[in-house]
Amino acid sequence: MDLLTFYIILYSSLLRVSFGRPNIIILVADDLGWNDLSFHGSSQIPTPNLDYLANNGIILNNYYVCPICSPSRSALMTGFYPIHTGLQHGVISSSHPWGLPLNKIIMPQWFKTVGYKTHAIGKWHLGFFRKEYTPTFRGFDSHYGYWGGKEDYFDHTQQMGEMWGLDFHHNMKSVTDALGKYSTALFTNHTVHIIKHHNSSKPLFLYVAYQAVHSANSYATLQAPENYIKRFPNIKDKNRKIFAGMVSAMDDSVKAIVSALEAKNMLNNSIIVFTTDNGGPAAGFNNNAASNWPLRGVKATLWEGGVRGISFIWSPLLKNCGRTSMEMMHITDWLPTLYHAAGGNVSNLGKLDGYDLWDTLSFNRPSPRSEVLLNIDPINKVSALRVGNFKVIQGTVYGGQWDGWYGPSGRENFTQTRNAKSSSEKLYHKAEITCGPIPKNATSSCYPAKKPCLFDVQNDPCEYYNLAEDKPHMLDTLLKKLAEYSASAVPPGNKPLDPQSNPKYHNYQWINWKDYV
Repeated sequence: MDLLTFYIILYSSLLRVSFGRPNIIILVADDLGWNDLSFHGSSQIPTPNLDYLANNGIILNNYYVCPICSPSRSALMTGFYPIHTGLQHGVISSSHPWGLPLNKIIMPQWFKTVGYKTHAIGKWHLGFFRKEYTPTFRGFDSHYGYWGGKEDYFDHTQQMGEMWGLDFHHNMKSVTDALGKYSTALFTNHTVHIIKHHNSSKPLFLYVAYQAVHSANSYATLQAPENYIKRFPNIKDKNRKIFAGMVSAMDDSVKAIVSALEAKNMLNNSIIVFTTDNGGPAAGFNNNAASNWPLRGVKATLWEGGVRGISFIWSPLLKNCGRTSMEMMHITDWLPTLYHAAGGNVSNLGKLDGYDLWDTLSFNRPSPRSEVLLNIDPINKVSALRVGNFKVIQGTVYGGQWDGWYGPSGRENFTQTRNAKSSSEKLYHKAEITCGPIPKNATSSCYPAKKPCLFDVQNDPCEYYNLAEDKPHMLDTLLKKLAEYSASAVPPGNKPLDPQSNPKYHNYQWINWKDYV
């Protein structure tokens, strides 16, 4: 859709007065692993507030994201696969002059067409080299957070090689008075402030993109307040203990946001979505301590551990809650799904890669989605696609060192109190993935760098058994579909580093430097 058509839709929509539209809150965790929340069965890190929403909403256990950050966030915002926005290779580094293309209309812009106030809190990571690429120029009424991909949780500076500077913004101004204040707490307080001061006659769209649990700068990669770290005396591994504190702080944040909505009498007309952007960086990947057990692989890979996302939706507006859904869903589906829930005309969105799954979620109907493109990276020469029960994967990253990786469960010697009289115990069981012991030959027959591998991930979610030789016709079908997707791809939009981005030229702050040089 061209921008002129969009503005015609915007103008005509704003002429209509809208009442009763639901408040929509999207909570995004950064780099959270499958095994890092207790509603998936792990008792190591209790997350009671997220568990409550998940168990009283719909847990999405057949839900996919992209393997890394910027591609996932672009897919969420646009409803397009990264191959159709040029974000299929790598992330948008802060020193590189590119971003999510301006010709793509994104989620807050669409919600404004149906009368929403729109606010973003936390991480952006979709480009900022010019002001037009920053959140408040892309449909958000306000933004409080950081523009890049990672930073220190307390001093809010971002380190990129020899480059270093403050990356904390309130709209277009740098925030210089937050030194020593933990980012999760800052984002929580700001979100609560927005809710308290919101004019309830208008619907609210909140995008809360946590820093947790992404690695920080190299000098202190995992960070949490000491009172949160002390909650986990039974975790002996130092990094995992800090990581658990990071998760716990995020869980408390969710409670505060839900409480603020309730105090404002907005909760009964709200939709809350929780999603991670990609799989967890486990076993020291990015110097982190996430866990994807029992899934194979880590962040940045196309194994299930890299792309099978944690997600749930909670709302009193849903008709069929308290269950785990195995209907196929992808992060691109949130735009049409939530636009439908907001009363928008989904046909106005044009042809997207995402599907409207509101009826699937609310009425427990079959998903209109039968396949998910997990990515095609023509530079790294890696790709993966799921069609029905089957998934093809070819190529490898990091020399294949994560291709056969299954992490420790981290569940030994931990217990968690659960109300056995409630239905939550059954829901926990349904939300867990169990695969049995790892076969000795689990990885010996699959070398995706040499030839494609095929898995039945419905029945073999841990990708133990390569079926490429057993089902050559199925393999051929999926490879042909991959070729069709590849033919529709736009070139990657990556640009080389621009030395003028260096914060030392801008008062040691990361800013929209191309507007000044």
